[in-house]
Amino acid sequence: MLTPRSLRTEYAVRPIGLDVTRPRFSWVAAAPGHGATQTAYQILVASTPELLTPESADVWDSGKVASARTFGVEYDGAAAPRTRYHWTVRLWDGDDQAGDWAAGEYFETGLLDEGFAGAQWIGGETDSAPLLRRGFTVNGSVRRARLYASGLGYANLRLNGQAVGDAVLDPGFTAYDKTVLYVTHDVTELLRAGANVVGAELGRGFFGMASVNVWRWHATPWTADPRLIARLVVEYDDGRADEVVTDQTWRITGGPTLSDSLYTGETYDARRALPGWDTTVLDDSSWANAEVVEAPRGRLVGQAHEPIRVTETVDPVEVTEVRPGVWIADFGRTDAGWTRITLTAPAGTTVTLTHGETVADGNVVAENINVIAQNGHVDGERIQRDEYIAAGTGVETWESRFSYKGFRYVQIEGAAVQIQLRVVHSDVASVTDFSSTQATYEVLERMMRRTVLANLHGIPTDTPFYEKNGWTGDAQVGTPTMLATLDLARFFTKWLGDIRDSQAESGQLPVIVPTSGWGFEELAPATEWPTVYPFLLREMYRWYGDERLLREHWDSLTRYLAWELGRVEDGLSLSVLGDWLPPGHWHGPAPEDHRLTGTAYLYRALVAAAEIGELIGQPNDYRKDAANLADGLNRAFLDREAGRYRTAEDPDYRQTSNALPLAFGMVPEELADRVAAGLAADVEARGFHLNTGAMGVGVLLPTLTAYGYGDVATKVALQRTYPSWGYWIDLGADTMWEWWEENSRSRNHYFQGTVVQWIFENVAGLRVVDAGSERIVVRPDARAEVDSATIRTETIRGTVAVSWQQTGSTLELEVQVPVGTTAEVQVPSAQAADVAAVPQAGEGTHTDGYTSYTVGAGTWSFTSRSA
Repeated sequence: MLTPRSLRTEYAVRPIGLDVTRPRFSWVAAAPGHGATQTAYQILVASTPELLTPESADVWDSGKVASARTFGVEYDGAAAPRTRYHWTVRLWDGDDQAGDWAAGEYFETGLLDEGFAGAQWIGGETDSAPLLRRGFTVNGSVRRARLYASGLGYANLRLNGQAVGDAVLDPGFTAYDKTVLYVTHDVTELLRAGANVVGAELGRGFFGMASVNVWRWHATPWTADPRLIARLVVEYDDGRADEVVTDQTWRITGGPTLSDSLYTGETYDARRALPGWDTTVLDDSSWANAEVVEAPRGRLVGQAHEPIRVTETVDPVEVTEVRPGVWIADFGRTDAGWTRITLTAPAGTTVTLTHGETVADGNVVAENINVIAQNGHVDGERIQRDEYIAAGTGVETWESRFSYKGFRYVQIEGAAVQIQLRVVHSDVASVTDFSSTQATYEVLERMMRRTVLANLHGIPTDTPFYEKNGWTGDAQVGTPTMLATLDLARFFTKWLGDIRDSQAESGQLPVIVPTSGWGFEELAPATEWPTVYPFLLREMYRWYGDERLLREHWDSLTRYLAWELGRVEDGLSLSVLGDWLPPGHWHGPAPEDHRLTGTAYLYRALVAAAEIGELIGQPNDYRKDAANLADGLNRAFLDREAGRYRTAEDPDYRQTSNALPLAFGMVPEELADRVAAGLAADVEARGFHLNTGAMGVGVLLPTLTAYGYGDVATKVALQRTYPSWGYWIDLGADTMWEWWEENSRSRNHYFQGTVVQWIFENVAGLRVVDAGSERIVVRPDARAEVDSATIRTETIRGTVAVSWQQTGSTLELEVQVPVGTTAEVQVPSAQAADVAAVPQAGEGTHTDGYTSYTVGAGTWSFTSRSA
């Protein structure tokens, strides 16, 4: 019998504020034993939990639907605004036996077409971050209360002296001239009978950025002072409803946050704090009336992705007084977030907190040449520096509200303080656990995980220290590892929307998303960067089977590819960036002809687009276009006699130039083995070192392993001298770096850390093939220097786990497969007769040192005597 578990709506558990009329349901089908299948489902939707029965469901009954689908099932009932719907599901197994109904879940719609009713955008001129408030009365027993709000750039919402929710840096960053996100909050428990006060403190974020910077975030199409729109709906048990909306009756004043910038930090004057400003005790008669201000041009949409939260609080491992009145706190880890301080100091004492990833000459290094001196800081050195001016009222505690930093060290000046690191990032769930007897692999996985999380702030950024930009090339190379590590279904759905919003009329995409307009001419065209668009869409289908996403983006995708194909010359794509930051080229591009990498990445993008078109029934010629690019690349750069790819600009053998055509399937079949042998030979000749930059490092080890050089790949992965990941580790790294060199500018940059994809797929041996893990391959083919590895991943269909251990020539392999997934298990062996399967998995097929079995749901054990 099948049991439905992990019920979700639009990838979320019990979401409120859904802004879609046909949300999609998903569940995990669980069953004991082996070979279970789902053959049908039935969904009920009702207005109350009590009505969730086949006889009384009053909203929607799907009836028995013959289908193995467990996700992406569209709701087809009524969808009124601001309404909670309860739902459940039951399943039929392969014997047509119905299981029990799942425990009920719910989803709640947002404003939908109803919008913000009479609410207006409000703000006003203040000399600091504005405080806004509005008193109102609750006169009855409250059944439910919801606050719908968007404060730009960020809103710290308050109700009766309490924080509304635990999100920070909210709502998410978008191209505000196209899309503005609002957030739905359940505030029922924060209300009280009689007088109440709702309030907001607003920060600038990327909406009202004042710090002048090269990416022009200070001069965007939307740049303006902070503003707020809000609608509070209070529903009573007797059926009445009251609403409080933003308008000119709200009151406004300047608060204690004198300035805030994502780049320079915050200045907070505690002497200006207004205790109780968000409660009924404060008399706001000296405040001004708020002004109705211009609305952003973007369409208001309910925020669906995970909010940014404080996820961890960390004490320093050491605080050292480096000279009188100056201390440096070392948190022992490189991360993203801010600091919280506690102090006792006379009124007017200014404490400065300078955050950085390194220390030099007794000072924390905090420099950013891309942010221009301003606001009296003529030396241009105020970067990631918070200033706190004490109130002198006893013990004071403060932390940032509107700017996060990338750092390990904090330089404290002005007074001694207690200090803590507050780790801040998008609160996405981990889906994978990995362990191995090879300690370096575990260290690398932890480094990459921390680095990725530190770069998730509503968008996938490049570095939390310097830029905080959504560089598309970084996501291009990082996506497979990121999706294999974290649940990014909602996060990347949101960012794909940002990509579409950033598209020019010509179809061109910028190199950073969102964008102020920068990145269409600057550092462009750079084919390897925006080709993330089709690749990420295809990866979302691979991991989540999301067909709706493919359909929604098809038109924008085809416009983009038309622009790319329109500038192809002689079968090659021009790119100005190429294989970014290989060893010895810390200033930027690799020395080789960038048309090689640009053409390779466009080829992969076209193949992905062709597959997308086939999945959603959209005819296209992208495979033909891709074949033309492969011909152009091979004509221009393939030395058939030598069996290698080279360009006229090469100073030496370039590993990326050879790994990319192999990885993407562009090498003529008769030459592939020779090209792979040459790649392995070069790696060995360099003492098992790589010379790849960000665009090649992720494919180098998988490509070597695929062509039978897993031992070579292993030696690169475990290398301890420059250039290598082990070199970073021996220098004290706990995250991935931007440069291979010791003086790396950024020490929290994931695009060189894609070795973890190889660890998951080749060492642990788990490869998700397609269609929301409908097919997986288990093949641990990089087992040198390691005795065991285990990986456990929560896919959209359920838990997939692979665990193996080897003693001598005996290998024991265990594989867990969820209902709805088929696994091809390739067991290392000299012959099929050397492999035993429990339970019996049928007759294995032996090819090239592996015996293959195809198995369905259940836990399977295999033992090979000749691994």
